[in-house]
Amino acid sequence: MIMPNRITDLIADNATGARRVVVCAGTGCVANGAYKVYQAFLDQLKQTGLTVAVEFRPESMFEKTCETNHNLESGHGSLAVTKSGCQGFCQMGPLVTVLPDGILYNKVRPGDVDEIIHSTLLKNQLVDRLLFVDPATSAHCKGTGEIPFYQRQQRFVLRDCGTIDPESIGEYCANGGYEAAEKAFGMTPEQVVQEVAKSGLRGRGGGGFPTGRKWEAARTQKNAQKYVICNADEGDPGAFMNRSVMEGNPHSVLEGLIIAARAIGANQTYVYVRSEYPLAVKRMKKAVADATARGVLGDNVFGSTLSVNCQVMEGAGAFVCGEETAMIASIEGNRGMPRPKPPFPAQSGLWGKPTIINNVETLAHVVRIIRDGGDNFRKLGTATSPGTKTFALTGHVANTGLIEVPFGTTLREVVMNIGGGVTNDAGARTGECFKAVQIGGPSGGCLTEDHLELPLDFDSLRGVGAMVGSGGLVVVNKQTCMVGMARFFMEFTQRESCGKCVLCREGTKQMLALLDDVMEGRATLDTLKLLEHLATAVQVGSLCGLGKTAPNPVLSTLRHFRAEYDSHVLHKCCPTGRCKALRKPEIDASKCKGCGLCARKCAVGAITGEKKQPHHIDQEKCIKCGVCAQVCKFEAVVGFN
Repeated sequence: MIMPNRITDLIADNATGARRVVVCAGTGCVANGAYKVYQAFLDQLKQTGLTVAVEFRPESMFEKTCETNHNLESGHGSLAVTKSGCQGFCQMGPLVTVLPDGILYNKVRPGDVDEIIHSTLLKNQLVDRLLFVDPATSAHCKGTGEIPFYQRQQRFVLRDCGTIDPESIGEYCANGGYEAAEKAFGMTPEQVVQEVAKSGLRGRGGGGFPTGRKWEAARTQKNAQKYVICNADEGDPGAFMNRSVMEGNPHSVLEGLIIAARAIGANQTYVYVRSEYPLAVKRMKKAVADATARGVLGDNVFGSTLSVNCQVMEGAGAFVCGEETAMIASIEGNRGMPRPKPPFPAQSGLWGKPTIINNVETLAHVVRIIRDGGDNFRKLGTATSPGTKTFALTGHVANTGLIEVPFGTTLREVVMNIGGGVTNDAGARTGECFKAVQIGGPSGGCLTEDHLELPLDFDSLRGVGAMVGSGGLVVVNKQTCMVGMARFFMEFTQRESCGKCVLCREGTKQMLALLDDVMEGRATLDTLKLLEHLATAVQVGSLCGLGKTAPNPVLSTLRHFRAEYDSHVLHKCCPTGRCKALRKPEIDASKCKGCGLCARKCAVGAITGEKKQPHHIDQEKCIKCGVCAQVCKFEAVVGFN
């Protein structure tokens, strides 16, 4: 067993009363100023006389900011101020947690730090104005145990992401890190594979293929050289689960990678991360360097005669490189383009050698399976989709953020309870405006109000023409044009097509053009028939998963929102008023006071009328910019919704 310097007395040992301030340093909170909050804690704590640890290092437990030690009211003078990865509640960032008190402060600014120090750290008093207020009860919530967003989750992959210092291998080890990897090296490769197979773990990257079967296929290959690749090339719009896990707990991903290497007999592993994730890249590289320095990676791993090495590689951001054969081509130094299968990578992958490719979240789950057993893993989820799944909850929802729930949780639970309900365009909560959820990003499909009771798992979603995908959940309200949303995803996949096969390269381009015709008033019913026919052809004839799933958003919106398409085609009207070319702005004569403000603001002179008399919009001149509706004080301009 590796023996890292134990720091549990400072991390979360409630018995000692040691305190810790954890500033969320996930990408969302960093964008909102989390680093400034962190620095404010360090600067202002220097004035209090507290002995402060600013990082956990084996060679130096404490870095004193001053000579004297001002005792806290709890009777303990040791205090740690650290950064964590994403704590999940992105809507409320920057977030600051005080441990072991279990206090969570939200929307913290540098100016709030002094009050937190003097009220909470020195006097054990809450700063009520920084606590989350439950909109349903108007109650102030002290911490995660009282906040509905957290109460309704079951966090395993994300459990440590918001508490431990992601750049400290010592802290990871102090919380049981690398014990599962060491256990795996005490088992035979066959036993490791059997335990993962027993768990029923299915790949969390989108396809849901049984992980144990994939590993077994590679394990039985007679080849001295094998590879394991961690697929961290998360590229779906609205998805940030893998990024957050790598930023918040990179060693858990690395440990899963080491276990996978043991299972199939590989000695070289890769983490393929897109370069647009600079913080994830930085922390993964540090995790690899620290693990190598501590003997977790390298030669004679865990005292065995085996070696495991890891290299972090940065992708250029091509969405197609999330497909496993395209990723292999990219690692080999070639253009990232898919190839036909079989042979599958488990048979002939990187440089023609047996290779397994697993998603970030899949590998993080492996750690728990080996540590606690496959049967324990099956206690959550459904019979065919065991365990939990992380989702990135975004869009028109009150509580955007990173969540983790057991498979089988209903869409209603996720959106209405954990997400806090749907919001209108002004950001106000309302229970009346839910329209749809796009699940699985460009490869997924739409779920409607009829699906609110649908359990989220691989098989249930496949049954309604959708898929789990990587885990992006984009909630949209009734003010959203579904044709426009389908076009958004089609534009993304068309732009990201590698161009290797004709149906994907040309088919997605033509589908995008047909959607433009619908949104700009040029389409007929034959356009919709052609759109459906072409979408089916692209599904069947494309080479890789990107092309095969590219039509999903179009087909699912056609299926569930056909009336909206028909309105665009037959009546040349967008029901939501979002399609600029189909807008027909008019002035309601009963409301117009003839003030002339709209006419003065119109850039093209499309509005005419006498003073104090109702005005009129010339549809031929109008460019539908909406300025008239914005400046009208009497809400007389209609047609922009």
